Amino acid sequence: MAVPFRRTGVTKKRLRRQHLALTAANTVTCPNCGAAIQSHRVCPKCGYYNGKKVMDVKEKAE
Repeated sequence: MAVPFRRTGVTKKRLRRQHLALTAANTVTCPNCGAAIQSHRVCPKCGYYNGKKVMDVKEKAE
């Protein structure tokens, strides 16, 4: 069984793992209602995508 002769340093370990970091999802504003949504997705607030209504959205009963 092979055992490393020297301990791997913190910098080497972090350089090796730097591509594993999580990134926040980019958001854009919906041109119809102004809500923050992910790009290329149907707006969950109004149901519009690319200027067309593609989904019926039920209103919450408060």
